[in-house]
Amino acid sequence: MKFTQAVKMALSSILSTKLRSFLTMLGIIIGVLSVTLLVSIAQSTAGSVNDTLSGLGGNVISATINSRRSAGIKSSDLESLTDNPAVQSVSPTVTGSGTAKAGRNSSDVSLKGITPEYLEIEGTEITSGRQILTVDNENRLQVCLIGAGAAKDLFGSTDCVDETIRVKGKNFKIVGVLKEGGESQRDSNDTIVYLPFKTAQRLLQQVAIQSFTVSASGEDTLTMAENAVDRFLLNKTGDEDSYTIVNQAEIAESVSNVSSSLSLMLGGIAGISLLVGGIGIMNIMLVSVTERTREIGIRKAIGAKKQDILAQFMTEAVVLSFMGGITGIILSFLILAVGNAFVDTSLSISPAICVISLIFSAAVGIIFGLYPANKAVNLKPVEALHYE
Repeated sequence: MKFTQAVKMALSSILSTKLRSFLTMLGIIIGVLSVTLLVSIAQSTAGSVNDTLSGLGGNVISATINSRRSAGIKSSDLESLTDNPAVQSVSPTVTGSGTAKAGRNSSDVSLKGITPEYLEIEGTEITSGRQILTVDNENRLQVCLIGAGAAKDLFGSTDCVDETIRVKGKNFKIVGVLKEGGESQRDSNDTIVYLPFKTAQRLLQQVAIQSFTVSASGEDTLTMAENAVDRFLLNKTGDEDSYTIVNQAEIAESVSNVSSSLSLMLGGIAGISLLVGGIGIMNIMLVSVTERTREIGIRKAIGAKKQDILAQFMTEAVVLSFMGGITGIILSFLILAVGNAFVDTSLSISPAICVISLIFSAAVGIIFGLYPANKAVNLKPVEALHYE
């Protein structure tokens, strides 16, 4: 039997019982729909996170000191790190929180003391005004950069350069506004206020340097820079358990591993519904073999070979599952298109997922169609012709 003839017979049989065929395909449709949607959402989310991390650069190292031994570390000590050719720049940081006030308005903000190098290391963008300068830090000037969200809370807009805010009883002049929606390695810039490092030390009463950020001269020297930071901290604290070093590449790798595991897990869970759909196909094909017993007997009586009967029912099972797979993929594209239109997302289905889903659905048709087809092949013509 020619392949085209087998497909035509399969389509004719499927269309002759439209409702039953649709209900049979429904399991495959739901299975493919689940697989494509869940895996696509997981991949798109992971891709968005990875893009954000990539935008921050892969040569950033963050160090946090977890003991009181940090009291001996000074800004001048950190500057010695730049003597290493693998280290491009370094910035000590001090963090806290508080309430910023302007007139009758107030906003809860994160406070962070930085040096001018920090903004370059983290790739922080300023939409208006200027950045914090070395002179601001050295003279402990009461100036600040403010996040767009905090600016809107306090002044109703981001046009607030040269305005004054009050934090912890001190007045600070706004010299710049950060880009809205921007993020640094660990901060959302919308609700943060950056202060000169030495000014923040006095305001937050944190003399000891508890954390600092380093940028390597390149991604290829990241390991060398991290080793330099490790040696520096071990020399200063004498205890390798008293500090933590994290680089951007490790974070990106961890996110990638988690997203891969999540995609596999979600794909496996959704794949169970494909197996359920396969059981439905096997059930309906068994019913079809029973209903068409006389037809099988007649075909065998006039010379149809076993492989012709096998091809007929196997093709029918595969076409049924393949049509369900195509329908599931089309529905997936429609659902994501509607979702992207009404929600601010950019979810998409990769071609690889579509191909894998179609191959898997066809495989389900082959596996679960084999037993009914084999049953049809083994029917004896005489018994089949007498079947009522």
